[in-house]
Amino acid sequence: MEFRDFFKEIANNRILWDTLFALLIAHILKGLYYFIKEKKINFKRFFGAGGMPSSHSTLVAALTTSVGIQTGWDSIATAISIIVSLIVMYDASGVRRAAGRQAATLNKIIDELFEEGEFHQERLKELLGHTPVEVIAGATLGIVIAIIFG
Repeated sequence: MEFRDFFKEIANNRILWDTLFALLIAHILKGLYYFIKEKKINFKRFFGAGGMPSSHSTLVAALTTSVGIQTGWDSIATAISIIVSLIVMYDASGVRRAAGRQAATLNKIIDELFEEGEFHQERLKELLGHTPVEVIAGATLGIVIAIIFG
């Protein structure tokens, strides 16, 4: 394969572009949701981890749905995509959520123990994972976008 053929094939990869479009929509909705809920703009919420909807879940659900539509629901590619999607969504709501809770606890300890001292500890990022509702919303968004544009 020639180098220019590689870019031509990437440019024509409908599954890739539909999936990336779903990710973009999820990030836009995440920022808008934060704005509606908190009544202020936080540009970090448009592309940061955590929040509603889960962009990780949107991405893998759109990918899996697009692969299923394009290659068939009984294909090896679809099976692999489903397994990877389940792992990503489990991680988003499980492991990363627990890490965020631990960060919140550590930040509280730092605040309480060193409130008056000269201890300078960088605050840990607390918004790492997702609630199950955020994961389900993200997955639903990904599926819907893939069906509409796939």
